Amino acid sequence: MVRSPAYPTLDGLFDLACRDGVDIRPTLLRVLTDLYVQKLTHSTDEETQYVELALRLIEGVDDETRAIVAGRLTGYRAAPMAVLNKLARAARESGPPVHAEPQMALGRELADLFFAANDEERRLILINLDAVPVRPGRKRVPASAGLMGRLESEALRNKPTEFIRTLERALGIGHALAERIVTDPSGEPIVVAARALGMNASTLQRILLFLNPTIGQSVQRVYALARLFDEISLASAENMVAIWRQAGGQQQARHEAFTWDDERKSARALATPMPQRSTRAGGPQPEPRKSNRTG
Repeated sequence: MVRSPAYPTLDGLFDLACRDGVDIRPTLLRVLTDLYVQKLTHSTDEETQYVELALRLIEGVDDETRAIVAGRLTGYRAAPMAVLNKLARAARESGPPVHAEPQMALGRELADLFFAANDEERRLILINLDAVPVRPGRKRVPASAGLMGRLESEALRNKPTEFIRTLERALGIGHALAERIVTDPSGEPIVVAARALGMNASTLQRILLFLNPTIGQSVQRVYALARLFDEISLASAENMVAIWRQAGGQQQARHEAFTWDDERKSARALATPMPQRSTRAGGPQPEPRKSNRTG
């Protein structure tokens, strides 16, 4: 297969898609096509690479993905005829769904490829990732004002270490991966985490401004990430979190009741003396108090 700088990161994704136990072909075909139609003209190497990748992927994707790709190429004047013909033939010969019960094992390698991708490649992967039926290791943590408040407070107080620990528990991922998400200089990972946790857009924007100086110092970058937050679906975010859990070592779920004064309540509980009770079984019981009230 011809290799060129046209799709440097997605070449690795294609190799991963062809391995047993991994099926990201629907997402990969849609991302490749999006990248292809963004340019008005292509070099011979770029066109050859896209055609070879697309022809190999078309055979292994579902009818919905083929229809989406065909729609994007139909309105593109330089669409390769080989790919259009392949899509039309596949539509005529369409049979049962290709993936009746896919077994996904995306893992560390796919997560690394996502982190290695550039801004546009990450965006295209995320807006298409809901086409991949990833099976999360556990249900997402439901949105709660307490959890959102704690994350925002830790970001505004410039406490990245505490923020990382809270995010680690909330997403059920390993500490190293939580740190990688928070310190990523581009910011897409924290947007994914926010969407998966049910954070609202205004809270995310405040966190972006204070949590990571590399992002917060660029108003344009914050706006770009805010747009990405609106673009990606909850399903896409949850699928990426599922991939992270497999990649970073899924942690035991900790469904904590996050509230603003958790620590204060814990301290008060420790400081409050417990009522005294007799330690002897069958020991004397305290006499009931006599009322001073008169009838």
